[in-house]
Amino acid sequence: MVTIEKFLGKRVEIPEDRRYYIKQGLWAKHNEHDITFGLSEPALILFGGLKDLDWLATEGQPVEQGESVIFAITGKILYIDSPIKGHIHFNNELKHAPELVLRDPYNQGWLFKLEPGKEMEKDFLRLSGASAYAESLKNSEGCKNPEGLKGGVSGICKAVYTGIGAQKI
Repeated sequence: MVTIEKFLGKRVEIPEDRRYYIKQGLWAKHNEHDITFGLSEPALILFGGLKDLDWLATEGQPVEQGESVIFAITGKILYIDSPIKGHIHFNNELKHAPELVLRDPYNQGWLFKLEPGKEMEKDFLRLSGASAYAESLKNSEGCKNPEGLKGGVSGICKAVYTGIGAQKI
């Protein structure tokens, strides 16, 4: 387990038994017949949590690498892409309980599974390991603002937050 003690004021874990799609903060776990994907703890913190989601593909349909498969409402609007191609299967429990992603992101909070074709192993191994994913986070707001201060590390954001606090409405 790779642990970052201070990531926007929180302690986050990155399991080493998975691979990571760094571009979107997705974890991937290779199972016997499929690959399961979900959002990592650091990604959920950077996105501001998860409020709602909707499927952009039909259950069982083939999807291409890079195709948007989930529309998510986090602290912003987010389109989640498929890191590899395959036939998609969604975690339908999330439709009624999206909080599972926040409560248990590496187990019950998985987003979708792909049944890839013959290139499954090769596509899976193209994803990054836990250490490479943790290294990629060093330039993120999470590591640049380890205490999770409002306004972060940006001079503009700090000025806006300071200005908001000084307003008398």
